[in-house]
Amino acid sequence: MKKIVLYTRNRCPHCETAKTYLNQKNIPYRLCNVSTPAGQKEFNRTGFRAVPVLKIGDRYLNGFSIKGFEAMMKE
Repeated sequence: MKKIVLYTRNRCPHCETAKTYLNQKNIPYRLCNVSTPAGQKEFNRTGFRAVPVLKIGDRYLNGFSIKGFEAMMKE
């Protein structure tokens, strides 16, 4: 299975949707909270400016949609 990193921040409803989906499907992922200095530093390296962002293997999904996520998991 591809390694997944979910970049999120506090009080982000779309981030909560992504976390809920991953948890309900029992999909393992690493959470990176960009509200922390270490998380922000890691997130800055992605080149994105808004969350949620999912890193799936070596590719990124900006925002969260179930269809987009499932399509990337099949690639």
